[in-house]
Amino acid sequence: MKIHVDRTLCDNHGQCTITAPSVFRIDDQGILQYEENVDDSLRADIEDSMDVCPVQAIFIVTED
Repeated sequence: MKIHVDRTLCDNHGQCTITAPSVFRIDDQGILQYEENVDDSLRADIEDSMDVCPVQAIFIVTED
């Protein structure tokens, strides 16, 4: 599964780091970092992250 964070929306609140810490992290400069390619077993965690994101900046990329 591939995910995307829209950097024009993301304000680095870090709520996603609580729901999916194996995918999202805040670096030493306070900027969100994340894994783009994630195992499907983490889908529920990613969906939780999408729900808690205050600016709705996290998306699951669908393959065409």
